Amino acid sequence: MIEDLANYDAIIVGSPTRFGRLSSPIAGFLEQAGELLSRGILNGKVGGAFTSPTSPNGGQEAASMSIITNLLHFGMIVVGPPYSATTIADATGQRHPSALDLEVARQQGRLIAQTAEKLWGRGDSSAANLKPSAVRTRRH
Repeated sequence: MIEDLANYDAIIVGSPTRFGRLSSPIAGFLEQAGELLSRGILNGKVGGAFTSPTSPNGGQEAASMSIITNLLHFGMIVVGPPYSATTIADATGQRHPSALDLEVARQQGRLIAQTAEKLWGRGDSSAANLKPSAVRTRRH
């Protein structure tokens, strides 16, 4: 899975927040991606972050910045607002994004895709119109 990151021009990392931190599985994933650092595989790729706290004061800013710090360390170009898209999960961990949450996420995804298209010049120039089914995701 880690080696698959070499195939992408843009990578958006998301995590639930745990007391203002990343979840352990996402932190572990990013640590494993560190092996790509010495080979420069992620250098110059476009990146972004999003989070999902369980309360409005769930530490989404700190968790987003932690993801962004990792992306910058990998040599990636971070695009988007400083705190990125978020949606609040309920007490059972279920997310119910509002219309505004979804629009912010679409805007962030569109901006990241357009930036990757400009930098890498690959694809069909329809990055601004990505459909959810066109995006590969992995859940942790």
